[in-house]
Amino acid sequence: MRRRIEVACDVDMEQSPQTLHAHAIPDGVAIRPGDVVIVHDAPPAVAFGERLTMRCRATVLRAGPLRRAWTRTASLFALTELYEVGFQPKGVP
Repeated sequence: MRRRIEVACDVDMEQSPQTLHAHAIPDGVAIRPGDVVIVHDAPPAVAFGERLTMRCRATVLRAGPLRRAWTRTASLFALTELYEVGFQPKGVP
């Protein structure tokens, strides 16, 4: 059974021409590989051009040793997907 920790968290969401992000930062808890954070009472999205910052409740589900090890191992293979990304200067076909 996973250990559950109830905490407050800061939520920051924005959808604009400059950025598209959603961050939830639990108070006083270090998130480790394999942990799950469930944010309660936060909106699922913000409209284009809006930014939202608010305080919410969150539940942190701690991963056990096996899940933590699996997450670390799987992340190494997921990282290789980034190798396909390339960037070129504007104006170069």
